[in-house]
Amino acid sequence: MENTRQLNKFSNYKKIIGISDNDWHSAKTGRISELNVVVKKCNYLTDQFGRELHHFCTTSYLGLDYHQDILEGAINGLITAKTLRIANSKNRCKLQMLEQYEVELSSLFKSTCLSTLSCSAASSGLLPLLASGALTNDCPPIMIFDKHSHYSMNHIKASCADESEVVTAPHNDISFIEEICKKRKNVAYIADGLYSMGGKADIDGLLHLKSRYGLFLYLDDSHALSAFGEQGSGFIRPQLKELDDRTLIVASLGKAFGASGGLIMFGNEKQKNLMYRYGGPSNWSQSLNSAAIGAGLASIKIHRSAELPALQEKLLANIQLFDSLIHTEQHNTNTAVRLMNCGTAEKANALAIQLADSGFFTSAVFFPVVPKNKAAIRITLRADMEYETIYSFCSKLLSLIEENKITN
Repeated sequence: MENTRQLNKFSNYKKIIGISDNDWHSAKTGRISELNVVVKKCNYLTDQFGRELHHFCTTSYLGLDYHQDILEGAINGLITAKTLRIANSKNRCKLQMLEQYEVELSSLFKSTCLSTLSCSAASSGLLPLLASGALTNDCPPIMIFDKHSHYSMNHIKASCADESEVVTAPHNDISFIEEICKKRKNVAYIADGLYSMGGKADIDGLLHLKSRYGLFLYLDDSHALSAFGEQGSGFIRPQLKELDDRTLIVASLGKAFGASGGLIMFGNEKQKNLMYRYGGPSNWSQSLNSAAIGAGLASIKIHRSAELPALQEKLLANIQLFDSLIHTEQHNTNTAVRLMNCGTAEKANALAIQLADSGFFTSAVFFPVVPKNKAAIRITLRADMEYETIYSFCSKLLSLIEENKITN
């Protein structure tokens, strides 16, 4: 009997590979992907080809990945726990220091926090639960994914579609979401706070829909947590007086936070308990190891100190310096991500190769990371970048743009 089931409604790996594999091959042969590096000093790397590279595609926006307190915290975590990890599902048994860590995260971010191995693990376990209605009084919501929502969420669409209806919304289209809210009783919207390719969610519009229609919000704030907000609260959490049971925030603890793993902010313990029991990929036989926990506990101390706002100010100063030298679509926005549009993947790869050979490691992004014919150089900024390094980078980038006749 012929299988008439519709395929490739939410993903099509065969098509993606067919379109992008040559571009990835060019990136590899051009020595801008699959690099194996050794840290020479803060944010300065040596690769397997002997090149010394300033790192301009990092996501450690505050530079905490090299912070001595966090490195010592990781070591102390191992010493304290006397093991790397407890080898079983954490809903059965976990290190006491992990419980302490989650209590302190909850206090820091004024919510009920659960740690995960990654944001992908968080979304893989949590989004199908949301789609099932387990978090919305057994009433499955229609799941609206923003077109630009991160792959760590988008790849769960098919699993969510097995529980409820899944729709993809045009990017930041509040009117589109409202039209669905008018017609459907229970609606959930899945998006990023600050997007990995620049830009931000229309949080004012979303909170209006939440207030008027009860829109459920599921937001990934990985590129804002720690980098912005009081005590590193990010972009989304400061917009909410309290985190209620119709808002979920996921975020990375491995970017500006400077440690490892992922984080879920819940509105109550009931939701957290459901995730413990039925969260699948977030609960399987690994949890954060003792080094990651120790590093995270050290990071929390930094978040509660005067050092964090000082680092945030340095990051903003570096962002403003970059914007004064090069104009991008992200000009004057409070995100550390900037894109230099190149159009084709060939141009983006060529520019990234020239930059790397000049000592500056950036990321050439192309389909499926960005839409076809929207390829770009992705540049990320950090608090610990010296002004001279940014000046040198921008000078080289501008000269190569002119040489390659690229218009941003």
